[in-house]
Amino acid sequence: MNHTGVSFWLSVSSMFRSVKVLLQVLWAQLLCGWVLGSELTFELPDNAKQCFYEDIIIGTKCTLEFQVVTGGHYDVDCRLEDPDGTTLYKEMKKQYDSFTFTAAKNGTYKFCFSNEFSTFTHKTVYFDFQVGDDPPLFPNENRVTALTQMESACVSIHEALKSVIDYQTHFRLREAQGRSRAEDLNTRVAFWSIGEAVILLVVSISQVVLLRSFFSDKKTTMTRVGS
Repeated sequence: MNHTGVSFWLSVSSMFRSVKVLLQVLWAQLLCGWVLGSELTFELPDNAKQCFYEDIIIGTKCTLEFQVVTGGHYDVDCRLEDPDGTTLYKEMKKQYDSFTFTAAKNGTYKFCFSNEFSTFTHKTVYFDFQVGDDPPLFPNENRVTALTQMESACVSIHEALKSVIDYQTHFRLREAQGRSRAEDLNTRVAFWSIGEAVILLVVSISQVVLLRSFFSDKKTTMTRVGS
């Protein structure tokens, strides 16, 4: 009877430990979504410039990734500056790019996207600014000992979920870019078809008028001149 009770409580303890590990995985996922950097898709009008600011601590590893989703030739100017105004990254008319750096100073870092070279085309830009490394999956665990089988499985699931999120983001961007190209091509084909129809109608009417002018009777008038 005592052996049965001990087994029961061991099973309950193991179940609670598994639930605790799963909750830690979910909490780590929330931390990755809330704490690390910024992710945004915004519209950049023509002849416009949009800047963003991020407070970063010295020694923090950061990554800036951006992509133009829609608009024009799908290019934009990008510039990244440190708190003193020193340019860390600058590219002109880029469709997409990624830049990784380690903060050398404490302060507010600024990165800007410019569409000032475009006179009539606005752009849709996506960027992901990651600050720092991922938080530890098990912050309260002793890392001197080896991970248990459940913890190792949770770490693997955690890494796989992050990869899935990254792939989903890139596939959504590619899908949005492809849809934009298709809609733009469809609009051009529609206008071209309307133009061809108008030209065909004008040519047909001109031919009818010209043919009628060939077969119409010309009336001549005679005037008698009296002396």
